[in-house]
Parts: sequence; structure tokens; C-alpha cells
Amino acid sequence: MKKHFLLVVFSTLFVLGTSFTANAQCKSFTKKSCLPELAPYVYNGQLNSAVLTQGDAAELMLTFYPDQDYRIFVCHDESLGNVEFELFDANKRLLFSNKDNNYQDHWDFTTNTTMQIIVRVVIPEKPDNQISVKSGCVSILIGFKNKKK
Repeated sequence: MKKHFLLVVFSTLFVLGTSFTANAQCKSFTKKSCLPELAPYVYNGQLNSAVLTQGDAAELMLTFYPDQDYRIFVCHDESLGNVEFELFDANKRLLFSNKDNNYQDHWDFTTNTTMQIIVRVVIPEKPDNQISVKSGCVSILIGFKNKKK
């Protein structure tokens, strides 16, 4: 019984340690590889990143305010392939799909009212001829430019 308990404790610590390491690596990847690509937009300071695996999907709801130009930038580890992202309004109407736009990594827009946008990121499935499942960092960054008044 004692061996079983120790095995559970060590397994839990290993999983937690791996998760913290992956998140730290993702944060480092985002700062090094993604933030510079947001220019000329100013980073809003919110870090929305996660380690995702082939076949995963994730959603994030973001609020945007009037009188600003925005860029939604989805940055990901290249090993994940063509990552798809879609943007929906609060009523689930499609605003943008990068799949329909040659898998571009960002969408620029201006809003005149406060609005919420749902960002849905889809990682492609593992091809049948690939032996192991790949995972990597995916970051959703928001940049803005104040509109000239």
C-alpha cells in the first residue's frame, strides 16, 4: 500500500513538473518568436498561450473596445502544421477564417463598438503515416493601434 501511495505521489509530481516546464517553454517561445511579429501593433500585455497536441481545439473569448485598430495574431510551433483559427462574434457568426485566407497568421480589424470575439484554434489531426503525436505552443496575441482623432 505504501509503495502504491509513493508511486501516485511521484507520478503526480512528475506530471505537474512537466506541465510547469511546458508552460515556461511556451512563455519563452511566445516572447522570442511571436511578440516581434506583432509589430507595428502594440502588445496588450495579455499572454494567452498553451501547449496543444495534434487534434486539439481551443476557444478563447476576448473583448474589444471602440476607436482602436486591432490585430489578432495566432502564433504556433511550426511542427504543428497549418493551424486553423476562426473568429466568431458573440452570436457565433463567423467573422474570419484563416483557412479561407491561405492560413495567414493574423487578422486586422477596427471596431466602432465594444464587442466580444471568440477565437477558436484547431490543430490538424496526426497524419496516418506519422508515428507519434506532436505537440507545441500556440499563442493568441492581441495588438492595438490607437486611432487618430
